[in-house]
Amino acid sequence: MGISGRKCFGPSGCIVRACLGLLAMIVIFAGVGAASFSQSFVETLPGYPGKLPFKLETGYVGVGDMNELQLFYYFVESERDPSADPLVLWLTGGPGCSGFSALAFETGPITFNYTDYTGGLPSLVLNKYSWTKVANVIFIDQPVGAGFSYSTTLEGRNSSDTKAAQDAYTFLRKWLINHPQFLGNELYIGGDSYSGIIVPLLVTNILKGLEAGLRPKMELQGYLLGNPVTDNFHDENARIPYVHRMNLISDEYYEDAKTYCGGNYVDVNENNTECATTMNTIMDCLLQINLCQILEPQCAFASRKKTEILEWDRRVQEAETVRHLLSEDTPMPALKCRVSSYSLSSCSSYLHFLSIASPNSG
Repeated sequence: MGISGRKCFGPSGCIVRACLGLLAMIVIFAGVGAASFSQSFVETLPGYPGKLPFKLETGYVGVGDMNELQLFYYFVESERDPSADPLVLWLTGGPGCSGFSALAFETGPITFNYTDYTGGLPSLVLNKYSWTKVANVIFIDQPVGAGFSYSTTLEGRNSSDTKAAQDAYTFLRKWLINHPQFLGNELYIGGDSYSGIIVPLLVTNILKGLEAGLRPKMELQGYLLGNPVTDNFHDENARIPYVHRMNLISDEYYEDAKTYCGGNYVDVNENNTECATTMNTIMDCLLQINLCQILEPQCAFASRKKTEILEWDRRVQEAETVRHLLSEDTPMPALKCRVSSYSLSSCSSYLHFLSIASPNSG
């Protein structure tokens, strides 16, 4: 039965099915199979009128001894000067978010028309702030299991931080071999959120390959990270000083937290009543604050529920928002709030990710 023939549970369910239909059209062009490399060029997309004004390529790169890992990618050539502009490999976070998330919601050449959306198939509009105005960008579905990337073996579905980085390195080497016109371009590795763990590992692999004289030679210039995960304790512990600097809590509350918690705001001892009380007070102050972007409204729910921890992680907030939006009794909200647009996207929750590479693996 086609997508249009399936029952949608509420308007948000219809949105997700429509979005999946759009993605299915893209992946059909790319082809499947355990090949070393496959590629196709996409000239039109459902929801966009006419021919795309940029060059979009999709495909698979086989990784592993038998190419058992098939990593899917979207590649958009620079709209300025593809031969001279930098090449960027972008890794979306999660772990488990598709490269399509970055392409359509962050730095890619197209995005959804949220303003005029009323249901059904979303329409697409051009993103005038796209990085592809000045750079060639590869958006990859990684690790295996994210987006359209898959494994032909059960063993191949297992991954880790170090393995994901190694697979991404192999992917990039093979991709460049099949795109020799970009071998001389300056190379940057980028990512956000959980990719703060993977990107430095990948860059380390590239540097080791350069030292060993491996081909193809990569013109690595640097790497960039946005809102990166680095070390769980330091990331989370730094948030109390941050909300104080942003004037979200008073000097008094901040001084109490430093005094009673001893600078440790993550592992709060329940027997330390002064610290626990102070942290609860701070949580009360932040209940109506959008902790992922304090300048934007907190409008995913009528009111946030108080939890035992400060849910700063964007993955947690996105997951909660998607569950709320996709519930059968939830009316489709106006897409004026950024988090509401998450009803048009989703990240894989079926990754077999092993916690063997670092304490941050999850």
